[in-house]
Amino acid sequence: MSAVEAVERLRSGEVSPLEMVEAAIARIEAVDGEVNALPVRLFEQARAKARQFDVAAGEGPGWLAGLPVAIKEFNDVAGVPTTYGSPIYARNIPERSDLTVRNLEAHGAIVLAKSNVPEFAGSNTFNPVYGTTRNPWDLRMTAGGSSGGAAAALAAGEVWLANGSDLGGSLRIPASYCGIAGLRPSVGRVPRGEGLPAFDPLWVEGPMARSVADLALMLDAQVGPEREDPYAQAVPGQSFGADLTTAKPPHRVAFTSDLGLGRQVDSEVVALCRTATARFGSLGAEVYDGGPDLSGSIESYQTLRALMIANVRGGLLPEHRERIAPEIVWNIEKGFNLTAAEILAAEAARHRIFNAMTGFFRGTDILACPTVVLPPFPVEERFPTEVNGEPLETYIDWMFLTFCLSLTGCPCLSVPIGLTKSGLPVGLQLVARPHADADLLAAGHLLEKAIGLPSLPIEPRRGPAVAG
Repeated sequence: MSAVEAVERLRSGEVSPLEMVEAAIARIEAVDGEVNALPVRLFEQARAKARQFDVAAGEGPGWLAGLPVAIKEFNDVAGVPTTYGSPIYARNIPERSDLTVRNLEAHGAIVLAKSNVPEFAGSNTFNPVYGTTRNPWDLRMTAGGSSGGAAAALAAGEVWLANGSDLGGSLRIPASYCGIAGLRPSVGRVPRGEGLPAFDPLWVEGPMARSVADLALMLDAQVGPEREDPYAQAVPGQSFGADLTTAKPPHRVAFTSDLGLGRQVDSEVVALCRTATARFGSLGAEVYDGGPDLSGSIESYQTLRALMIANVRGGLLPEHRERIAPEIVWNIEKGFNLTAAEILAAEAARHRIFNAMTGFFRGTDILACPTVVLPPFPVEERFPTEVNGEPLETYIDWMFLTFCLSLTGCPCLSVPIGLTKSGLPVGLQLVARPHADADLLAAGHLLEKAIGLPSLPIEPRRGPAVAG
């Protein structure tokens, strides 16, 4: 059952919120022992809220009408630990839920569990507090990260919707790796709370789901103006879900395998993504090879990310260095050691890249490229160290297809488009001009229908599956 269908049944009274909560609990108990996607379980709390929701069902059930959801472990839920995957925060129990959770609950969501994350940040979901999340498509492989628990839970059918967050690909990469849909919205489309630097545009919150229509539903439950976020945008005049009912294909779609940056991308991934992009041609779009000039984006992002990580987590280093993952220590120290010239150069590059992107979209509607440079890798590897035999310099170099686009502020959508020969999911990343989230979702929705992949969820398995 899709999230859209589940909400329709909730609204009609065909099922109750408590029945949905019990169904999700049964599925989690059946499969999550192998996947470890939702280690923090709020079952009794969810049951209590569902019973209360039953009584007040006619008093404005919101967009989600009593649907149980998963919340990322980076987000605060009142009375529940928020550890960020670090034992340093094992006793961090917030008294108040954060803005993301409060908005979702105000729109009818019932928090059922918290999804696993890497320690502080990263794109392989393992940490010393809750352990490792595995990919349901092949339990030997990573689910990606940092929203890896959310993506794995969706793929395995444990919940209908989950929130994610995205700095350099933390929402899009696990979406690609788990064969689900994930949206990094335009900056300000989903308001953020007080836990993040107010004027940082790199970290955004967004929806994750098994289909684009379900994404649109969750996005409707997340948007809204908010005084806590200086970038927050007004609620659109029409819902994102309603926009999909009149979706029109884009006129021009550009495909690039590497964003023009000359970096290595797995050849099978490129072939699958190129074939999927060509499907826009059957919808009436002009499809061509090309893209904006994003030169300097890798260096700019590395600098700005280091600055943010040092700002947010740098205070931990003097006392807790030995308890922090070495990659995070490296990123903090990089931030501390930046020169004024490096920061100025990164900001100048970001300005130029944004102008290049907006100029590009004057003549093109959608930019398409792979979401990740390679398929899911073995979960025991902390991060990839090479692509096509070419060594990588840092632990995030393999994420350049997502993090370079984070700089632009544009909405980015990862949609599943097929499987490798070994049966692992591959996502195609679609990008639209800033604030064109509705147009982007429409393009993804139409492509999803054109490709016609079998619907999720899947049964977790260990070992390769037959590719479809």
